[in-house]
Amino acid sequence: MTAHSTSEYSEAYIALGANLGDREQTLLEALTFLDTHPDIEVLRCSSLYETEPVGYVDQPSFLNMAAAVQTRLTPEQLLTELLDVENRLGRVRDIRWGPRTVDLDLLWMNGQSRDTEVLQLPHPRMGERAFVLVPLSDIVPEGELSGLYTYVHSSLSVLDGKDGIQLWKTCNWRAASGPFGS
Repeated sequence: MTAHSTSEYSEAYIALGANLGDREQTLLEALTFLDTHPDIEVLRCSSLYETEPVGYVDQPSFLNMAAAVQTRLTPEQLLTELLDVENRLGRVRDIRWGPRTVDLDLLWMNGQSRDTEVLQLPHPRMGERAFVLVPLSDIVPEGELSGLYTYVHSSLSVLDGKDGIQLWKTCNWRAASGPFGS
């Protein structure tokens, strides 16, 4: 346990996206970086979905997925680790919602709420985005106590724009990510 972690475990949900370079490989590398952190364990991953860009549309299509992680980090510490992974994988922030090698968003963490300059939990726009909700629906267990399952599925039922997301590939991250075997 690092000096910055707690003894309590939390389950957190993260959205991952990429639309530059080898999109699939970058997403798998992001998962590996997270899983090799001493206070983060990747529990579940969604399938990979190809999605049309939102906001700034003059850019390549994205691959998106979601992951559930277990961590002893606080939400702020986990966000710092996500930003570090983005930097390690070459993320450049030129254009808001523009092209990127990787994007990692902390969506939900044990039903906690935060509203600071650096972190909003739950993520304020996740209920408006099929590219977040569809992958999340793959990995949020039914009956999840904090209400995330109900939130995801009720948001999906009323959301327009789901036709812009297509299953691209099922993801077997552990088999695809070297040190965990195949």
